[in-house]
Amino acid sequence: MADVTVIAVGGLREDYFRRAADEYKKRLSSSFNVRETEIKEEKLPASPSEAEIKGALAKEGERILAAVPKRAFAVALCVEGDGLSSEELSARLSREMTGGVSSFCFIVGSSHGLSDEVKKACAARISMSRMTFPHQLARVMLFEALYRAAEIMKGTGYHK
Repeated sequence: MADVTVIAVGGLREDYFRRAADEYKKRLSSSFNVRETEIKEEKLPASPSEAEIKGALAKEGERILAAVPKRAFAVALCVEGDGLSSEELSARLSREMTGGVSSFCFIVGSSHGLSDEVKKACAARISMSRMTFPHQLARVMLFEALYRAAEIMKGTGYHK
């Protein structure tokens, strides 16, 4: 069974987001060994400058990269990433596993995104949508998307 680690900046402060994430993690655990790592979000002023944002992303990026499991196929979730359908995500995971990948790491940034260093260190970049979502919701959506992809691999009807 392959490993899936989700690294996310910040915590799930709202109980409904935590419950939803936990439910999908539980469902996903029949297909993958699932681990979630939360990285401390850097504090920024109410109206941060570009330099302050870049500095915060760099500090978060260092902590993210230190948390990525060794030899994991790392995936950055970012707006400039590839937009994949559920079937395409499932096929990509399956293809990587067939090629010998046994550990995946998906990275969800803060509301300001991810540092360029994190994006460059990843083997792939995926965009959840061209729309903007709160990063807490993006984490729930990622767990659901991974569960859906796993169910497609199994051939169940969940994805319909």
